[in-house]
Amino acid sequence: MPKAIKKKARKKGVEREVEIQGVLENIKGTLQKRQKTVLIYSMIGLSAVLVFAVILFYQYREGQKSRQLESSAYNIYYNLDQQKSMSKQEQYQRALDLFQQAYSKRKSPRVLLYIASSYSELEKYDDALKTLNDFTKKYANAKSLLPVVYKEMAAIQLIKGDKETALKTLDSLYKSGTIFQDYALIEAGRILEKNDKKAEATVKYKELIEKFPESPFVEEANTRLGEKKEG
Repeated sequence: MPKAIKKKARKKGVEREVEIQGVLENIKGTLQKRQKTVLIYSMIGLSAVLVFAVILFYQYREGQKSRQLESSAYNIYYNLDQQKSMSKQEQYQRALDLFQQAYSKRKSPRVLLYIASSYSELEKYDDALKTLNDFTKKYANAKSLLPVVYKEMAAIQLIKGDKETALKTLDSLYKSGTIFQDYALIEAGRILEKNDKKAEATVKYKELIEKFPESPFVEEANTRLGEKKEG
């Protein structure tokens, strides 16, 4: 009887040892898997950081190139170097090329506005209007520049003889609530008067006189109102 008990106890001990070894092997396997997972995620994280660093460096370099191109474009646009041998056509074409290169490297509402102005100086009015329209869609939040955009658009539309569209643009300029409101009123009055819409023109002139008494256009508005009264 005692011998049988010893064998049974030994057998149980062996089974317990095997069971513990199995558990340890499972734990070891789990740890190895986790180590591999951690290593993989670490590699992924490191790769992401490196990619981000490369992108930042590229953007920085492109920004530097863009600023250099912008600076050169401004110099040529305003002829700051006083190059007398350069014709106006050549001057604005060179400025346009540089502004376009700068814009391709770094999108800027100010540069896009200068691209439109360069087109206008070159009398490429369709290209100028397209660029200005693109501006209003892409940079609707550029509140400080939008009035200048509307003013240029209206001027080009008048050159092209599109008076109705010019009036709508001048209305947008007026609603932008800027220092150009008096200009929008006097210009709209001029257009309406030329189109024999004297009553509507009168409304614009009177609004200008009442709301902007310090405007340089007040004298013209008073004169135009006087001419209509005399007539």
